[in-house]
Amino acid sequence: MFVVVSRQALVDSRFSTVICAPVYSQHDGLSTQVRVGTAEGLKKESSIHCDELVSLPKSALTHFVGSLKPAELSEVDFALAVSLGLADA
Repeated sequence: MFVVVSRQALVDSRFSTVICAPVYSQHDGLSTQVRVGTAEGLKKESSIHCDELVSLPKSALTHFVGSLKPAELSEVDFALAVSLGLADA
């Protein structure tokens, strides 16, 4: 499972890929990980791992599971900044 972290303009564009962060059931307590769970539409408690970004074809993203609330989006923004060296943990 993945969370699309590309900006909306890229998602809406003709580019064939978007940047995504994987979601795993394991959480290691890193500042580059964001806890998510049933409130976001998942079946169990999980974690978005922003240290493992991948580029995926849009065509591979076929199953919508849920969405993040503004608080989680802010946490993802921070986790991405840390993983890219743009902010200190």
